[in-house]
Amino acid sequence: MASDYYDILGVSKGSSDDEIKKAYRKMAHKHHPDKTGGDEKKFKEINEAYQVLSDKAKRQQYDQFGKTFDQGGAGGGQGFSGFDFSGFSAQGGSAFGGDFGNFEFGGTDFEDIFSNVFGGGRSRKQKRGQDIQVDVEIDFSEMVSGAKRKINLYKSAVCDRCDGSGGEPGASIKTCSTCHGAGQVQKNTRSFFGSFSQVITCPDCLGEGKTYEKKCSKCGGDGRIKKEQEIEINIPAGIASGQTISMQGAGEAGGKGARSGDLYILVRVKNHKKFTRHNNDILSTEEISFSCATLGGEIEIETIEGKLILKIPAGTQSGETFRIREKGVPDVHGRGRGNHLVKIIVRIPKKLSREQRRLIEELEKVGE
Repeated sequence: MASDYYDILGVSKGSSDDEIKKAYRKMAHKHHPDKTGGDEKKFKEINEAYQVLSDKAKRQQYDQFGKTFDQGGAGGGQGFSGFDFSGFSAQGGSAFGGDFGNFEFGGTDFEDIFSNVFGGGRSRKQKRGQDIQVDVEIDFSEMVSGAKRKINLYKSAVCDRCDGSGGEPGASIKTCSTCHGAGQVQKNTRSFFGSFSQVITCPDCLGEGKTYEKKCSKCGGDGRIKKEQEIEINIPAGIASGQTISMQGAGEAGGKGARSGDLYILVRVKNHKKFTRHNNDILSTEEISFSCATLGGEIEIETIEGKLILKIPAGTQSGETFRIREKGVPDVHGRGRGNHLVKIIVRIPKKLSREQRRLIEELEKVGE
């Protein structure tokens, strides 16, 4: 895996939480293994980086020590200088003695730092499922009226045989023989500090303290299976191109008892051959003849809801805009609707007959 979490997400060390979140979503979407050309290894790398940088305490710890604890204490007069280790518990001839307790270092629980370094912890919660992002394209008219889409996702889902428990239906539950129901076991680790006794989550029951006599034959005890699911998406009227809809719990299934990830739908609106959008207004252009602009008249125009008649007053200038109220885009939050703005372009003939020229010259004289 890449050496620096900031480089993995393509952000700088001083990036804000929002910048990190945006970068994560972009990278996760690009490399998701369910997509064509996805990269599972890169996707895991991206998620690992985000899990650290999105958590203030973990990010602070990472900024101080890097990926491993000894990086924080190496060279440069940084790391452990000025701190009292007299309360650290050690075995095997170490110079440190006593109870380590909950010594806090730079705002981070010191005991948690050693848990992260040596691969364990006093408890382990099941991981929340991963988020998924997909792109959906809609027409301009669907942007105005709203739309529905059905998509198929191949993703982790709760096992339908064991309902996520991991046990074969009907199998009896027993106390874990490894941890004897405690959910934790003691692990001895040797390091440059000496030998340390550490309490970690039981690897057999994953902290639950119990196991099934027989694991689920469909999911193998994981509680999750990979399968294709059809999901219906409701796209609200007024959504703008580039906006994202979130569906809670529609992402990858989480571990036993943990909630599923979320599904993020990035909406793209196709361009319209005649209309454009500005805020909640729809813009279009109509050409009229020189005589219509001069004398006035009526023209048929196209709106997103069909054709209607627009009255052109005498003396209309080229570039003048007419407003048709409430024929624009509905506000996505339900607060009213925009207008349709029609820009008038006066069509000037490139060639004139003698009679047309004579009439225009007469008109010019009258205007004087």
